[in-house]
Amino acid sequence: MSVERPERGGAWDFRGRLQPEYSPQRDGDPDPGEVVWAWVPYREDPSQGKDRPIVVIGRDADDPGILVALMLSSKDHDGDAEWWSIGTGAWDGAGRESWVRLDRPLAVTESGVRREGAILPKEVFLDVVERAGRRAVPTGPGATRPTQTTPAAPQRTGLLARLGRLFRR
Repeated sequence: MSVERPERGGAWDFRGRLQPEYSPQRDGDPDPGEVVWAWVPYREDPSQGKDRPIVVIGRDADDPGILVALMLSSKDHDGDAEWWSIGTGAWDGAGRESWVRLDRPLAVTESGVRREGAILPKEVFLDVVERAGRRAVPTGPGATRPTQTTPAAPQRTGLLARLGRLFRR
């Protein structure tokens, strides 16, 4: 379940249950495991924002048409617990170090994504999802907390299943 979609399109703050997924495909469509570009509203003033890279980490467990992502920045966030360095990659043409914001999951539809950027290496992707799962437990108005412990999708084994449970606390 996501709340308050922006009128202009783009991303919005995600509140719900994440189904982590790594399935990048260079096909022009945004997929989990890819860095893509979308308009992201500023937290201080949601009527304003900017076009920025985001890394897609999965889908809304209750609405698979909604992608869940975390925003990236090339600004140095060393020492800031909400940000983690993922190094450099093809998503930044200048080759700058990128930082992912771990405490603000975003929701976006495929139509809200402006363009594909690059595929995030699987090892980096798994680290991002694990670190975000420790911080991004939805709280506050509109947040949902499942009362059942049953999985949102068929039972999975392995690391992605464990990471999915982190988001369903």
